[in-house]
Amino acid sequence: MTTTEVRTSTDVDRAAGGHPFHITKAEERQLRMQGANASPALVVGQASSFDEYARQLMIPPAVMDLARKAADLQLSAWEVEAIRKHLAPAEADGSVGLLREILRRKAVDDHQHQHPPYIRVACTGSGTYDDLAVEDGHVSSLPAKEGGIGSPVVLEIWPAQHYSPIHSHGRTTGIVFCLAGQLDVMVYDGLSWDAPKLGLLTLTAGQCAWLSKDTYAVHKVYCPMNGGDGQTGPLFMNTTDEFGASFHVYLNEDEVAPELHDAEGQSRDRFAYIDEHDKRKKWFETHSDLSWSVLRRVLAETRLA
Repeated sequence: MTTTEVRTSTDVDRAAGGHPFHITKAEERQLRMQGANASPALVVGQASSFDEYARQLMIPPAVMDLARKAADLQLSAWEVEAIRKHLAPAEADGSVGLLREILRRKAVDDHQHQHPPYIRVACTGSGTYDDLAVEDGHVSSLPAKEGGIGSPVVLEIWPAQHYSPIHSHGRTTGIVFCLAGQLDVMVYDGLSWDAPKLGLLTLTAGQCAWLSKDTYAVHKVYCPMNGGDGQTGPLFMNTTDEFGASFHVYLNEDEVAPELHDAEGQSRDRFAYIDEHDKRKKWFETHSDLSWSVLRRVLAETRLA
């Protein structure tokens, strides 16, 4: 396995304001200060000062409840190592693990080259690539299929140096809980290419960011760990087994308050994002790549191999 280290884009790239956040080093420092002092607090945590207590106090009760319930979640050491094996670059014979094969397929299917691919695992429902686990011999059979869109609970696996587009979670209320590795999250004031940036924060295992329909609903997620050779960007595919993992919960409005959905259908079934090429708002349905029931069986088989 490779050793873990934090690696952002090269100094030349950052000085020019390149991917993933299109900011300079000086802007990054300023945005990290803004993130640390944002009100309400960007990260759910234990206050260590009066000011921080006031910022934590402004976080909605529904968010605090989600964060408390997630506080003890973790990936076991064997699950982390099994994920690494399935993310690793090709062996000498060209063989790859299930997760690397899914990344390859997603990269090929992304004709517009929006961003480096990451993997979305539905903790309820089915995934687009569940059948691949059987086809490639990782498991012998699949559970009965369930609905595969809009799962309220999702595990996301972020290969090092891969990132999402700027996207909105609409009118949902939720959390982003880091389970492994390291993730950078840029929070925006709205959904547009030139929207003001509210702050940049880094999550490590056990830390929790949040969002609601009124606050911090628009963000971009990036894994700054060592991705091997090359510079991150839309066509980037890393050459290491390093990754960050996050647990996401998205509750629709009627699950946290007696309100109706927005006319545009901004539930967890459908999110809006900004195209990095034409810089326009577009929509995507939140289908997942794998189901957790399938992935965990694959990881267990890897452990026993």
